[in-house]
Amino acid sequence: MIFGVILAGGIGSRMGNVEKPKQFLTVGEKPIIIHTIEKFYVNDSFEKLIVLCPAQWVSHTKNLVKKYLKDEDRIVVIEGGSTRNETIMNSIRYIEENYTLDDDTIIVTHDSVRPFVTYRIIEDNIRYALEYGACDTVIPATDTIVESDDSNIIASVPDRSKMYQGQTPQSFKAKKLKDMYNALTEEEKEILTDAAKIFVIKGEPVYLVEGEVFNIKITYPYDLRVAETLIEGDK
Repeated sequence: MIFGVILAGGIGSRMGNVEKPKQFLTVGEKPIIIHTIEKFYVNDSFEKLIVLCPAQWVSHTKNLVKKYLKDEDRIVVIEGGSTRNETIMNSIRYIEENYTLDDDTIIVTHDSVRPFVTYRIIEDNIRYALEYGACDTVIPATDTIVESDDSNIIASVPDRSKMYQGQTPQSFKAKKLKDMYNALTEEEKEILTDAAKIFVIKGEPVYLVEGEVFNIKITYPYDLRVAETLIEGDK
């Protein structure tokens, strides 16, 4: 079975002084999180869409789903964890408790504040996860990347042709992801930035899915203005 996992656990601190997490801000007359869920909802491959958010926002998110999507059967809203990866583990726990978690169970994990993901990107993630076990959506780096050890002086300038910018979705065979995460040391867990790094730490291949430049993550106030423009352009 294949599950969509929408990660809405962030509080949006980089958005500035706003009254709610950024995923609940309105863009194009709808909350950002609803735009994102809709992109997954139209894909019939998903057995269930699991939306994970902070405990105090679960009820609000359920109300949004009821208002805009009117489907409380195919979409479930549950509490996320203290970190991104713990949130993903909560989704796997839900699958284990309510369905069968086996070697072929796939999760397609996606940031709730990336509402411009395409049907093609989602389909490619499903296909690559089924075939290879793990994949990450990326775009080639267009700017020169510099590395600094102390935030003051350049330590190295990597070959840009080998550099990519990570996006989401990131998709995995859920049981394998869970088993590898549980096998990590506490020190390894502390250096995690996302779920794909779990596979990398354990020496497992993560295949690249071609993303899109417009598959932006809404993080800063400027991104809201860009998002409004993109949505207007889709009308």
